[in-house]
Amino acid sequence: MDALVMCGGRGTRLRKADSSAGSDATPLNGAGDTDGTPPNGASDANATPPDVEKPLVEICGRSMLARVVDALTASSLDGTIHAVVSPQAPATAERVADLPASVVETPGEGYVSDLRSALTSVGRPALTVPADLPLLAPEHVDDALTRAGATSGRADAGAEDVEVTSLTVCVPAVLKQRLGASVDTTFELAGRTIAPTGLNVVVGDDDTVALTYDARLAVNVNRPGDVSLAEALCE
Repeated sequence: MDALVMCGGRGTRLRKADSSAGSDATPLNGAGDTDGTPPNGASDANATPPDVEKPLVEICGRSMLARVVDALTASSLDGTIHAVVSPQAPATAERVADLPASVVETPGEGYVSDLRSALTSVGRPALTVPADLPLLAPEHVDDALTRAGATSGRADAGAEDVEVTSLTVCVPAVLKQRLGASVDTTFELAGRTIAPTGLNVVVGDDDTVALTYDARLAVNVNRPGDVSLAEALCE
């Protein structure tokens, strides 16, 4: 199974003031953007410089893109790692040359559109993860593969009958709020509000939800406060 690292965005939200910090409201069904309180009062002081593309933002001295690729490389994934780039992030595309990953180019028309384009290029099943999940660890990848029924990655000769199912890894929205992580897209499941992490196994249209309470998967770096939170958890 191949992996797609979504890294085609510039990250304009990282350069905006964290004006909603301190709110504990959770947007339902992805309506609106609400941030929790960043640790240590962090705000737009942590905003990314305008010339740094989002995947290249450093967490504990290493770019988020490199950290995600490191986790995938150290996992049991048996396939090629592809960095999904776009014209929106030319410096990111150049940086991929320094990593054990190939490049898949997309038009840069948005996350979902670019993901569909990339899946057309590499096929399914595929593991997908955004570059803004810098605390991803090899065990997170291995657990997702196991839950999806793809413990050894890409099917080898004689193993074509292995059934792999789509999987969406989520965290409780309240975990994000308690950590002070930004909360964007959420949905309801069994009476609980949960948030997708971006770590998925994509096969078909029907997803199985895997719920985790691991704080490392609750931090998608979308806003200035998320940078300092990721740094704190990284250390």
